[in-house]
Amino acid sequence: MTDYDVLRVFCAPGGGHGNRLGVVRDGATIPARRDRQALARELGFSETVFVDDPERGVLDIYTPGARLPFAGHPCVGAAWLLDVPELVTPAGEMGARQDGEFCWIEARAEWAPPRALVQYGTAAEVDALEVPPPGEWIYAWAWEDEAAGRVRARAFPGRGDGIDEDEATGAAALLLTERLGRALNIRQGAGSQLLTAPQPYGWVEIGGRVSLERQGLPVRELGTPTPITR
Repeated sequence: MTDYDVLRVFCAPGGGHGNRLGVVRDGATIPARRDRQALARELGFSETVFVDDPERGVLDIYTPGARLPFAGHPCVGAAWLLDVPELVTPAGEMGARQDGEFCWIEARAEWAPPRALVQYGTAAEVDALEVPPPGEWIYAWAWEDEAAGRVRARAFPGRGDGIDEDEATGAAALLLTERLGRALNIRQGAGSQLLTAPQPYGWVEIGGRVSLERQGLPVRELGTPTPITR
């Protein structure tokens, strides 16, 4: 029987919020891509990770509608859960580390899929935004404190797959950090926290808190997983 865990990635200082992530630790139990895609769609998280080699940190990442070569919060969550020094994704290999309450990965901006980074004048404007109709993937942001690198952000995938707003998106934070060229402390969604820091040679570190919400949930049959109370 296949089991999966549920994590919260990029949690707030008190441990709340964060973006939910499904992790199938034994990816070999679901080898076919079409079956992995079907399970990701049924689980309904913004991303689900299949671990194909826990010792090497080899990952396969899916949204409800597509396979991704890289995604930020799945990589941070998997790095925390597996406690490995590096991860391997189709986009490339990346370093990973634990630092007190934070887990960090190193990634490259060119690994992230395109995002429309839309700046607003104030954090209040970002707070007031309504979910746009399906279309362009939008990362709306504004400075809360520019001198301190504090950002308010919200993410609207525009995919039409049931994920109207993404609570915490490492790939978008990666792109914003690369554009601005400075370390950021991002408050996204309902209260998630993402930290970033540019590194030499085009790398960017992305870090956050991770918590284990539920462990070892059984998938009774492929395509009919145990329901999660959201």
